[in-house]
Amino acid sequence: METEETREQHSGFASFSSPSSRSANVVPLDWSPDRRITRPLHCLRWLENRGAAAVASCSFSVERLKFVDNAGSEWKNVEERFHQIVTTRYGGRESVVKWSDFGTCIGMGESPEFAKQLLSALRGERKWKFDITKDELHKHWCRMTDPCFNSRTQLFFDMCDGDMDGRVTKMDIKQLILLSASTNKLLVRHEEAELYAGLVIQLLDIEKLGYIQAPQLQTLFKLSLPPAASAATPYRNATEKEPMLKAEILFRSQWRRAWVVLFWLAICLALFVWKFIQYSHRTAFQVMGYCLSTAKGSAETLKFNMAVILLPVCRNTITWLRRHRGISSVFPFNDNINFHKLIAGGIVVGVILHGGTHLACDFPRISDSDRSIFRQTIAARFGYHQPSYTQILATTEVATGIAIVVLMAIAFSLATKWPRRQSPSLPRSVRNVIGYNTFWYSHHLFILVYALLIVHSMFLFLTDKATEKTTWMYIAIPVLLYAGERIFRAIRSGSSDMEILKVSLYQGKVLSLKCQKPEGFRHKSGMYIFIQCPQISPFEWHPFSLTSGPKDDFLSVHIRSLGDWSYQLYSIFQEAILAGAKQYPKVYIDGPYGAASQDHVKYDIIVMIGLGIGATPFISILKDIGDKDCLLNIYQAACENCRITKGPLKAYLYWVTREQSSFDWFKDVMKEIAETKQKQSVIEVFNFLSSIYQEGDARSALISVIQALYLANYGIDILSQTPVRTHFGRPNWFNIFSKLAQRHRGARIGVFYCGPFALARDLEKLCTKFSTQTTTRFVFHKENY
Repeated sequence: METEETREQHSGFASFSSPSSRSANVVPLDWSPDRRITRPLHCLRWLENRGAAAVASCSFSVERLKFVDNAGSEWKNVEERFHQIVTTRYGGRESVVKWSDFGTCIGMGESPEFAKQLLSALRGERKWKFDITKDELHKHWCRMTDPCFNSRTQLFFDMCDGDMDGRVTKMDIKQLILLSASTNKLLVRHEEAELYAGLVIQLLDIEKLGYIQAPQLQTLFKLSLPPAASAATPYRNATEKEPMLKAEILFRSQWRRAWVVLFWLAICLALFVWKFIQYSHRTAFQVMGYCLSTAKGSAETLKFNMAVILLPVCRNTITWLRRHRGISSVFPFNDNINFHKLIAGGIVVGVILHGGTHLACDFPRISDSDRSIFRQTIAARFGYHQPSYTQILATTEVATGIAIVVLMAIAFSLATKWPRRQSPSLPRSVRNVIGYNTFWYSHHLFILVYALLIVHSMFLFLTDKATEKTTWMYIAIPVLLYAGERIFRAIRSGSSDMEILKVSLYQGKVLSLKCQKPEGFRHKSGMYIFIQCPQISPFEWHPFSLTSGPKDDFLSVHIRSLGDWSYQLYSIFQEAILAGAKQYPKVYIDGPYGAASQDHVKYDIIVMIGLGIGATPFISILKDIGDKDCLLNIYQAACENCRITKGPLKAYLYWVTREQSSFDWFKDVMKEIAETKQKQSVIEVFNFLSSIYQEGDARSALISVIQALYLANYGIDILSQTPVRTHFGRPNWFNIFSKLAQRHRGARIGVFYCGPFALARDLEKLCTKFSTQTTTRFVFHKENY
């Protein structure tokens, strides 16, 4: 994720339900635009007594009401852009730029309409669309960056004052609200903008004149009170510990991965050396030399790896093993797919060594060897006929070996990142024939590979001993285990049709399915299931996180259309809804299966970070924590010594999304969690909308103030339409982790992440950094299935 400027975060972590929102009357989410503040309010008294906490919780700093981006905060940058435009468009012959280039000059090129309104306010004339000189641009820049706050708020007032008469009416504010919303890619209807404008006018227009003037608007922006403190009591660990060394953190976080990988490498090396030495003493060594030993040593590792590669994808077995604390504490089951890929890399190396030495060294030496040596050593294995290179290639063992390599090459190539995800860097003609489906079906070529592998091992050149034809011994148990799992999955998933209770379609092409929970189906929060739709394909199964809690009597998933299969699934359900069909398309499920976020129960403090649809694994966790916390209070009220299943004492969710419409995906869940939070202080949720400019930017300043006013009056955030307040821009993760480390000193915090890999690297580095510099230990987990 791109690094944003350092900005003030919600000091002390504003709680899920801020003090202002708790004291206000919470209204239904489907608010009516006709609602108004029902009693007159004195401006300053209202701000101090009721609106202060809400506005302050926005972290709105009066010193950061800025009209230029970071890239345009120095005049030399503005000057460079001015000369670049002059040189590009006029060849340096002119010393002016068009008025439409004003936004580009000041670093506001992405907000042309807002820049247009700003230029109009700066010029203060009705006919303001004329060229800009460098001197005039410098004068405007000085005014925009004036350190005097009153000067900047006056400029903001001039932007509202459409007819330039020194009076701002409700209609003027409405127009600027709509402009600000459009600039920040927000969806605000006209009736909503009118309501928001009415809140500002009613608050500031004490004398009921129908307009406000600059000093009144300055009063609103000058409010600068301490941020509202979190309702939750700060957690402190009983025992303070010294910060850990980086080597210690590396060992603690990687030792399970390290010992498994080292153990695997040791077995591969041992098998290679054993076979290498064994064939170094065979008579065939006189003909083929160390090429033979190398080929046979690598063949032994290939047998082992072809067996082991199936184990990480036996999901039912891994899910069962996860339940045993002793086993899961030693084996890194969260890395099963990565281990699967590592073994695949080992197979590639083995194939190159085995096949390459045979083709490039062994076979030429057999066909070109001295006839007397050939007769004395391996002639009996070839019917006392020295074969040519072509004749060797035509044998069963070589032909099957080549076929295995070709099939592997196809499957391995289509499983790599670019073909599987249809990378835009690939030609369109290639992208049309690749993708997840191609990867999925090509991986089933390994059924034929394993069959050919058995045949290949039965026709060895240099031995007839059954005890040396050991390939079937290696792969028998893993193949039977994997085949048994596939049969079990087929029986379990096809035993009954899933009854779909509710289907919801959201903007962003997100499909929500609510299904009847099958009898005997039990899952833990953080798990996922596979879904199949026969109408699309009877063979494809795709994994999706469960968003229903373990205590719910239904199963729910949220599926965003990101690939061809999910697009088709969305389309057929959309067609069914539009057609008013009595029955929805059939779907089958398989699961549940364990995931990394399932480990949240191991920590007293958890931090969940989801980007976009990546919040789905954490919704069921939040619901589960809320349910357990309610049960804990009930049990404690009945019996002081009663205890229920251990769970986190504190949970934070940071949800970052680009589109405002994304908040609709989990609106009902957020409302449900908020109602639980009114009684509890365990869950804190922070929404971040990255499409909106950072708090303090003039383009989002009015939205920030209106957000605070509406939250104080109705207890609802105008962006998410839930009680959870939305923060502007991308999170400053360094500040967030710093405050978490300070608040939970000496604690062990589990950090769970679901989203793009780029941010995962940054978050893992922060976990290591703060674990070495503070007494708080952060343990990072990434969803990977």
